[in-house]
Amino acid sequence: MTEETPGFDEQQPPQAQPQQPDVPSGATSDDAEPKAAPQEGAAPAGDAAAAQTAAQQQVTALTAQLDQVRTALGERTADLQRLQAEYQNYRRRVERDRITVKEVAIANLLTELLPVLDDIGRARDHGELVGGFKSVAESLETVAAKLGLQQFGKEGEPFDPTIHEALMHSYAPDVTETTCVAILQPGYRFGERTIRPARVAVAEPQPGAQTVKGDETDASASSDADDKENGGPDEG
Repeated sequence: MTEETPGFDEQQPPQAQPQQPDVPSGATSDDAEPKAAPQEGAAPAGDAAAAQTAAQQQVTALTAQLDQVRTALGERTADLQRLQAEYQNYRRRVERDRITVKEVAIANLLTELLPVLDDIGRARDHGELVGGFKSVAESLETVAAKLGLQQFGKEGEPFDPTIHEALMHSYAPDVTETTCVAILQPGYRFGERTIRPARVAVAEPQPGAQTVKGDETDASASSDADDKENGGPDEG
């Protein structure tokens, strides 16, 4: 008989055990099973057509919104340009009115100074513009000239009713048209504005002078014509 060693069995080869996946504590065995990957396949034709239609509708809606934005932008741009043009016109109008008001104010001031300038002119003509009065008078005339006051009116210039005022009238044989023969008061202008016309004495051509001159010319021409017809003057 074979003696058996107490406490030891015959060693048997270990059987292969199936490998189990690691299962975390608290999880069931179903969780450890790998899930099947979703099957990849082509989308149904109806879903593709619906998606394409939705995309086209979205593009159409965005295009319509873009057109609205462009229209609104064009309207706002036109409003801005119109507002800018109105503002520029307003600025020019205000500047023009400001210049006009300034010119009127200066013209009114110079008009009030004209009697003083006339007195200075008369004092100069009589030799009374001397001493300190002369310096003050010349300073006043200089200031008036800087403001734009211009004096006009000279003897011998043709009479112009737009800038001359005739206070005296006479006839003269040595003039061929109505002429200013004396300046009683000089005229003044400020820019293109006539503040006061020149007050003058005028002379017109002597009545009948042109007629007599014309008769003499006609007689001389007639005599020359007769000489030509007769072959020249007779020799004595």
